[in-house]
Amino acid sequence: MIRILSVSPSSPAEKAGIQKNESLVSINGETVIDEIDYQDLILHPHLEIEIADVNGKIRQVSIAKSSWEPLGLQLDETVAMKPRHCLNHCVFCFIDQMPSGMRKTLYVKDDDWRLSLMMGNYVTLTNVDDQEFIRILRRKASPLYISVHATDPDVRVKMLRNPNAGNLFDRLTALKNHGLQFHSQIVLCPGFNDGNILEETLDDLASLWPSSLSVAIVPIGMTKFRTKLEQIPPVSRQLAEETIQIVSRRQQKYLEEFGTRFVFLSDEFYCIAGQDIPAEEHYEDYPQIENGVGMIRQFKDECEAAYTDIQNEVHSPLTKGIVTRLIIPTGASVFPHIQELARMYTPDWVQTEVVPVPNRFFGDSITVTGLIVGQDLIQALEGKEFDKVLISESMLRENSDCFLDDYTLERVQDIIGKPIQVVRNTGESFISALFQTEDIR
Repeated sequence: MIRILSVSPSSPAEKAGIQKNESLVSINGETVIDEIDYQDLILHPHLEIEIADVNGKIRQVSIAKSSWEPLGLQLDETVAMKPRHCLNHCVFCFIDQMPSGMRKTLYVKDDDWRLSLMMGNYVTLTNVDDQEFIRILRRKASPLYISVHATDPDVRVKMLRNPNAGNLFDRLTALKNHGLQFHSQIVLCPGFNDGNILEETLDDLASLWPSSLSVAIVPIGMTKFRTKLEQIPPVSRQLAEETIQIVSRRQQKYLEEFGTRFVFLSDEFYCIAGQDIPAEEHYEDYPQIENGVGMIRQFKDECEAAYTDIQNEVHSPLTKGIVTRLIIPTGASVFPHIQELARMYTPDWVQTEVVPVPNRFFGDSITVTGLIVGQDLIQALEGKEFDKVLISESMLRENSDCFLDDYTLERVQDIIGKPIQVVRNTGESFISALFQTEDIR
């Protein structure tokens, strides 16, 4: 049973006499477990609903409505939708590589297919039993976002360190047979799922097209806190080059067969290999951009468009030769690209310096901007002369002014003695920040 928090005025539920603080038991004979069940079951035009009053007495309520019309109940999901925890012990798990003593939320491992459906979270399905998987099929949960890593059962079991990890391909096939769709993710771990195993995995996933919508490949991220974990080498330049070649061949094949490249590499592979980021058309409609696939290309194209617009609108405020000195800290992997953009688009009245920030907190192998912490930022700025710092909003916790090491924006500003401007992750915001026409996010 799920408690009813409120009933919308004039809704079918209110007209049928359903009241706040009563509980929803079932719809058309099916127990309502959570919001997923509720939203699917209320699509029927004729509803037989079991309601429990505040004393637990159950009554039957009959409602006829249009299939598109909301029933009008707001349910208490505090228990039913509490995220389900991960049961894996993946060799690449970033949470297992976190230092101790950080805020508790950073150690939470969720692996909940419902959050995959509603928010695009990637899940492994290893904590989904057969009965729950049948519910996924019945509720037409699509599209899902699935962490595949390898379709070979033995390899996947070894990577996830979970004996229940080997039946994935059968489940992906079942999703296709029921008309459901999914996106896939592969974390490339040298010695585990690269080379021939990667090619096999891609071909298996492609065999399920068009239910299998797209595949993203990202390199393993490793911190210096792997002392209790299996040692894995980082993705080397040679492996990055080899992986780009494998994917390029597959992309050409899939483009001819499906009309889509289907599989995409995260930007990090091109950065590691020292190769140019592909053109915009390579990324099609950016189906995997949340996985860092095409973010640099999109950012560059946005910068070019924004610069074309802004240079005709903003006139130089330069007076008596005074310039504003901006410093732009960034992760080592994207540094060459940000440096190039700053060189191309910085106006005459601004001076910029792009600074690659060594990640001493997590380790030198971590090179992405989003994992720069307050302590490392402070150290990277020591001895430099500037008027203002521009940082990417990806360095801060979402909807907060806190870095991963719990240093606040205010604390860092106090230590460096200069203002920090937080820039949204769009080319337009970056160009506006260079021209100093946009304040913090």
